[in-house]
Amino acid sequence: MATPSDTLDKVGAGLDALDAPVEAQKPPLWRRFVKTGVPPIIAFALLLGVWQALWASALLPEFQLPAPVNVWNELIRSIGTGEAFSVLWTSLHRAVFGFIAAVLIATPLGLLVAKVRVVRAAIGSLLTGLQSLPSVAWVPAAILWFGVTPSTIYFVVLMGSVPSIANGLVAGIDQIPPLLPRVGRALGAGRLASARHILLPAALPGYLAGLKQGWAFSWRSLMAAEIIATSPQLGTGLGQYLHNGSSLNDINMVIAAIFLILLVGIGIELLLFRPLERAVLRARGLTGAL
Repeated sequence: MATPSDTLDKVGAGLDALDAPVEAQKPPLWRRFVKTGVPPIIAFALLLGVWQALWASALLPEFQLPAPVNVWNELIRSIGTGEAFSVLWTSLHRAVFGFIAAVLIATPLGLLVAKVRVVRAAIGSLLTGLQSLPSVAWVPAAILWFGVTPSTIYFVVLMGSVPSIANGLVAGIDQIPPLLPRVGRALGAGRLASARHILLPAALPGYLAGLKQGWAFSWRSLMAAEIIATSPQLGTGLGQYLHNGSSLNDINMVIAAIFLILLVGIGIELLLFRPLERAVLRARGLTGAL
């Protein structure tokens, strides 16, 4: 006959089982490829087919809507001459350095806005306003302040990404249950220890969303700055490559540049942010969202 103690143990074990994340069985590699890889391939093939059909119908002249094969030839040409790799490297290293600097600035700023009421009252609405301000608006002012130099490019990137990262961290901290910081204080955690071991880990989903949006804004800001601020001193990035195609009325070059810009955005999402997002969700037992 079961004793009350045995019954309580069984109830506790059942509650623990409910709280524990359920590890889903990993499907075979081919099934994962069919689920995640085939739909984008089909969508791209359909898009290519529609493009080819529109070109074949001659609804638009060739200088406005080129054949897909002509754009492909332009890409092959730029890859063969090394131009594609050069412009990709110029833009990517600027974007990465600018984004790292934005994270280093926005993280402590977001912590201050989230936890210090005076700071939130002073600049909280300003951060939101800066986030909604098109980053291209900073380019003329940055040129006047810094000249047509790399400083202009990095300033525009920072102004485009810092508000988004900081606001994402603030939103994540605002959703933390008040009990967690209290437990940290009860255990003797100071401000720095609480921020490192409690606030940042607990706010990680919102912080990661802010990082994704911050990268998107920094990449868009960089393209806008490179299109407007052109100089031999700056070299040729993707934005300059796109601008050159427009200046030459070369639609093949323009669409090839757009394709490269899109390729970088998709690549960063698939190689960096999606694995991070999956790791965060898996750590919280939210395997159903994967």
